[in-house]
Amino acid sequence: MLTIHADSRGRALAVDGEWIADAGPLEELTAAHPRARLRRWHGILTPGLVNMYGDELLEGAYHPDPREAAELGTEPLTGRALAALAPDEARRGASARRGVQRMLSHGTVAVACEELRSRAVRDAVRRSGLAVVGRSGRPGGVPSLDPYASGPPVTFAPPRERGSAARFAVFDVSDEAALAAHGATACVATVLAGRLVYRRR
Repeated sequence: MLTIHADSRGRALAVDGEWIADAGPLEELTAAHPRARLRRWHGILTPGLVNMYGDELLEGAYHPDPREAAELGTEPLTGRALAALAPDEARRGASARRGVQRMLSHGTVAVACEELRSRAVRDAVRRSGLAVVGRSGRPGGVPSLDPYASGPPVTFAPPRERGSAARFAVFDVSDEAALAAHGATACVATVLAGRLVYRRR
């Protein structure tokens, strides 16, 4: 079923399955697709973010399970703490799945990787639906689940247009300047391949 996603500014996307069927002002899309389901979002629709630190955040870090918080805390473990934990492949895969979910909660629709060596991590990324883009060398910023906290430049996925993959995010801000000021923690929804994969409760 065709679904129109509209933001507070009246910008809208018509999504058919995994693809964007149309894009433009809400009034034009509802006139062109009168039988479509309408989903209104408070905030702005954007193409979604690319997190440039896939290797560091998904393979070079361990994301504790909430049940491990008393022992390991809630922040990703890296460096000596990760080496001391020495997770096996199964634990790496579970960590990567949690890391992916945390990326989705920051409006990430794609991740940049140099080389993911762990099969369990690669599988977690593939199954999530995140797009993977290559990178050469480590970016100069600081790895963070919030791309705005990593330092410039912040990279967005390609623009949303008719016929492109339905990958986008919604942020509870008034415009792009406010998004830059608040960061990706303002994310309220993330859509991959037309599916709502994250929604803030």
